[in-house]
Amino acid sequence: MFWPMFAVAVGFVGLAVLGVLAVRVFLEARRLGVQVSDSAQRISRAAEDLERAAAGAARTADTL
Repeated sequence: MFWPMFAVAVGFVGLAVLGVLAVRVFLEARRLGVQVSDSAQRISRAAEDLERAAAGAARTADTL
């Protein structure tokens, strides 16, 4: 009777560990998504700044 009870207990502990790991993976994936979104916005702003600078440089080059 000991071994079947032990097997059931180990099964429940295994499921609990998998549940904890699943929550941790979910939280890290969400955090990564936020970081990717922030990085995309920063890249977009940098591209816009570069376009403005290039347009200004082109106007300056045309007047020379």
